Amino acid sequence: MFLKGNPCIVLFVVLFQNVFGETREEAKKEIKLVLGYPLDAVSNFTEMATEHGYISEQHSVTTEDGYILTMFRISKGKKCKKPIRKPPVLLMHGLLMSSDSFMDSGPEAGLAYLISDLCYDLWAPNIRGNYYSKRHIKLNPSKDHEFWDFSNFEFGYYDIPASINYIINYTKSDKINYIGYSQGGSTFFIMNSERPEYNSKIGVGILLEPGSRHYYTRSQLFRWLGDTYQLALPTLYQAGLYEALPLGGFVQEAASFLCKDYALADFACKFALGLIDSFHPGSIKTETVRVLFGHFPAGTSVKNMAWYGQALNVDEFQNFDYGATGNLQQYGTSQPPAFNLSLVEVPVVIIHGRHDYLTSPADVEWVTSKLPNVLEQFYVEDPMWNHFDITYSQFTGRSILGKIKEYLDEFSV
Repeated sequence: MFLKGNPCIVLFVVLFQNVFGETREEAKKEIKLVLGYPLDAVSNFTEMATEHGYISEQHSVTTEDGYILTMFRISKGKKCKKPIRKPPVLLMHGLLMSSDSFMDSGPEAGLAYLISDLCYDLWAPNIRGNYYSKRHIKLNPSKDHEFWDFSNFEFGYYDIPASINYIINYTKSDKINYIGYSQGGSTFFIMNSERPEYNSKIGVGILLEPGSRHYYTRSQLFRWLGDTYQLALPTLYQAGLYEALPLGGFVQEAASFLCKDYALADFACKFALGLIDSFHPGSIKTETVRVLFGHFPAGTSVKNMAWYGQALNVDEFQNFDYGATGNLQQYGTSQPPAFNLSLVEVPVVIIHGRHDYLTSPADVEWVTSKLPNVLEQFYVEDPMWNHFDITYSQFTGRSILGKIKEYLDEFSV
């Protein structure tokens, strides 16, 4: 039951939540609804799916190094009127995001809805460190700083393989088809170069604005953020700060509170998104802006943010740089090893926008040139298409879904 109307109910909820049997999170959700937050902004993946008439499932995946990840599934889309096609589809989110990012623009534009409506068995994992995946078999993220000792390498080496293994074992499929957005592209490259046995477990990799090196990033705000984390890493560690930009943190809570207001969302919050990426007027609906900041930023490690800072300043796609002494201890060389992209043998499709300021066309062209099995590099026709449009644009159906469907159909039965 969602409480609306009289603000006095807020105090009633807080004082008597135990009487009603509500959890702290449920009470917090009720309070936010009273204060005018959109329902989707305070809902999780399964709640949003249910609200829009989709049936979803929640699964737990344990990695080889003990992280417990949450993965969601929509086994059949609401608009699917045919048998489910095989193999299953894994849809991987980007930096500081979660599986919710593929739901935030609603059932007419969110990729989780659209792909499941194409009659594909859709799985949406969550990388370690975001709010869905902050558990470990031994480590406590609130007490054990070792929990936060990860960056992109661990995502690609442990998290994605564990998710793929789980899906294959659960569905009895021989392989999966992979769709990776932004960081979900860089982790795909890492997995298939560091653990090449996973090439045979993927039919096709459809990579949306994929990350790798970020040498030509045009987003000045992203460059400042990455450089800041890289330079401040030792100081942050000394201060006992290991988690970056979590859901429920000051940045996310402030953004969510301010952007729930329609007027602020329509101007100031859209302007903020444009500063992070680039401006694409009319692409993201104001209602989507009101929702997305309820789930973004979703959190990661300080070390991962520092890795992005490093990736801004080297003309290579490489592992974490610990400095010459640390690299010798970690890798046996004074420089961190580059990922061998020639080992990524999966058939790959690159979908990209020319106005992307985060994963710039120059960096995408560079990584594409290193891959041995590129089926197509597709630039979105809209010249203003940018990075955030993948998850939040109202035009995903007409701009990128057709190309995604083309290759899913080719590699499915």
